[in-house]
Amino acid sequence: MKEQLDMFPELKNNIDKEWVNMPEFDMKNLEPVKQIIISFKTYGDMNKFAKLIEQPLTDKTQSVWYPKANIDKAFDKLYTSRDES
Repeated sequence: MKEQLDMFPELKNNIDKEWVNMPEFDMKNLEPVKQIIISFKTYGDMNKFAKLIEQPLTDKTQSVWYPKANIDKAFDKLYTSRDES
């Protein structure tokens, strides 16, 4: 795609010009400060740990946040313009 844009310089965006009157955007760091792997010898051990952290763990669980995080889902969101013209 970069090569295509270089062939058509008039298609390049001027970010400063495009961003005039746009709202400020501050991207927060959502990365965890630490991740660890926890291994369980038995399902009983896994179930005890699940009770301890008060979160369900199943064979399909790949990760959890502690404490439990409220993860926003964006797949059902739609952005529209308020401009009716």
